[in-house]
Amino acid sequence: MLLEPVSPSAMEIFMDMTDALRYFGALAIVLALVGVAGLALRRFGLPGFSGGAGRRLSVVETQMLGKNHRLFIVRCDGMEHVLVTAPQGASLIASAPAKLAGPQS
Repeated sequence: MLLEPVSPSAMEIFMDMTDALRYFGALAIVLALVGVAGLALRRFGLPGFSGGAGRRLSVVETQMLGKNHRLFIVRCDGMEHVLVTAPQGASLIASAPAKLAGPQS
């Protein structure tokens, strides 16, 4: 049995389909790797970028004092600090031990 010669247009279509499958396969592999990396970051975290429980610094409350001035209450290592920021910089106003959040009556 002899194989019939394939016309150039059929061969071009076959090559185009092969290239398209190769491109979509590569895209699927890249997306799978990105997904695996995202799951790994969610599971193991990124060094220096803790998520919630291990944080030492948190902003408790903010209040606008004026157009360019803002008041912050910041909690760090069991202390609460009151800061005022302005375009010229920031100033520490007061520091006190942090109050534990308990039932309020």
